[in-house]
Amino acid sequence: MKDTLFDTRAPKHEPLAERLRPRSLAEVAGQEHLLSPGMALRLAFESGVPHSCIFWGPPGVGKTTLARLMAGAFDAQFIMISAVLGGVKEIREAVEQAKAFEQSHPGKRTLVFVDEVHRFNKSQQDAFLPHVESGLLTFIGATTENPSFEVNSALLSRAQVYVLRPLGAQSLQALIDKASAMVALPALSEEAKARLVSFADGDARRLLNTLEMLSLFEPQDSGANTQAPHQPKDVLWLEQVLGEQLRRHDKGGEHFYDTISALHKSVRGSDPDAALYWMARMLDGGVDPSYIARRMIRMASEDIGLADPRALSMALEAVQTLERLGSPEGELALAQCVVYLSVAPKSNALYKAFNAAKQFVKADQTREVPLRLRNAPTQMMKQLDYGRAYRYAHDEPEAFAAGEHYFPDDLQAQTFYAPVPRGLEIKIAEKLKHLKDLNQQVQPPTEKK
Repeated sequence: MKDTLFDTRAPKHEPLAERLRPRSLAEVAGQEHLLSPGMALRLAFESGVPHSCIFWGPPGVGKTTLARLMAGAFDAQFIMISAVLGGVKEIREAVEQAKAFEQSHPGKRTLVFVDEVHRFNKSQQDAFLPHVESGLLTFIGATTENPSFEVNSALLSRAQVYVLRPLGAQSLQALIDKASAMVALPALSEEAKARLVSFADGDARRLLNTLEMLSLFEPQDSGANTQAPHQPKDVLWLEQVLGEQLRRHDKGGEHFYDTISALHKSVRGSDPDAALYWMARMLDGGVDPSYIARRMIRMASEDIGLADPRALSMALEAVQTLERLGSPEGELALAQCVVYLSVAPKSNALYKAFNAAKQFVKADQTREVPLRLRNAPTQMMKQLDYGRAYRYAHDEPEAFAAGEHYFPDDLQAQTFYAPVPRGLEIKIAEKLKHLKDLNQQVQPPTEKK
C-alpha cells in the first residue's frame, strides 16, 4: 500500500512536533494575516492552482507544514530537498522524478520544497529556473533569511514571497493544551505555562520539543522545589529543568540587523527605556558587546554631532571601559552610554553636511588650491608664490580673517553645514552668523596684477 502524504502509521519514536503537525489549514497555529478568509495565502490554496513561492520567517512557524499542506491541497507529488545537505545532484534527481510523475500522472504537478534555500549558491538556485519556467515543477522555498539578499533575483521574480510571523502567546498556549492531550505532562501552574510561552519565543517546534522533554521529568524531592507531587509545577521547577537558555537571536542575519536598527532608532528617538530594552535583547542573544559599542560611536556622530560633542567622548570611553573590564562588568558602561545618547540633544546637521560635501565633490571638477592657501616648505615654493598673501587668522581681530575666501578661487563659497536649534549648535549657529556678518562688512580684496 502506498503511503499517503500524512501517513497515520507513525512510528512510536516520532517526535511530538511531528505528531502534532497540522493536517489541514484549520489546524495551523498563527499566520492569521495569511490564512484568514480573504487573505493572500488562503486565496492561493482555494484557487486550486499551485504557484511558486517562498516562505520567509523565523524557525518553528510552519514553513514546512504549509508546503506539505499545499502539496496535499493540489494533489501534487511532494519532493523535499534540504539545502544544508543537498546540492545539484539532488536537484537533478528531483527534476527526473518530476518528469516521470508527469508522464505517469498526466495533468498533475510536482511540488519541490527546498528547506533553507538561502544555503544554495547562485548556480544551484539557477538550476531550478528552466523547470519552473516550463511548468514542470512548482518551486517552494523556505528561509529564515531575507530573500531580497539571499535568493537570486531571477528566482525571486518567479516566486511569491509570504512573510510568516512568530507565533503569538494564544497560539502557543493552544499548542500546550494539544500536547497535554497527547503526552503525559507534569501539571503546570499558569505562571509556568506563561514562562514556557515566553521561552518558546514564537517557535512552535521549540515549545513542543521542550514539552516532550518535560514529560520525561519527575518531581524532585530535594533542593529548592518543596512542592508536593500533586501540586502544579511552578516557575522555579521549570527553571531548574530548563536551565539557562538564550532567546532567539541569529547574531548576524536579518533578525540581528532588525534589532540593531531598533536600538539605533530608539536612541535617535530619545527613548532611553526602549534603547536599554533593545540593547539588553542583543546582549541576551549573544551579540558581541564591542559591536554594540562601535555602533554607539556611530550614533554619537550621526544623530547628535555637535549638538553635544560630549556624546562622542562618552561613546569612546564606553569602548575603553568595555576593553578594560570585559563582559559582563563593562556592559554597565554601555548602558550608561546608550542612556546618555538617548537623552542628548539631537542633530544630524554634521551627518547631512558631510554627505552633501562628498556628493558635491564627487559631481564637481578638480579645482586648484589657491596659492595663498598652499604650504611653502622650500625656497622654490616661496619663489612660486606658495603661501603668499595668506592671512594668519590669529593675527586678525577676533582671530578671524574677515572677507577671506577659503574655497578654490573659481568656486563660489558653498554652505553644507546648517546647525539645528538644539544643544551646543544654538551657540554654533550664533557664532557662524556673527562671522558671516563680519565677512559682509569687508569688501573682497582686489586681485593683484
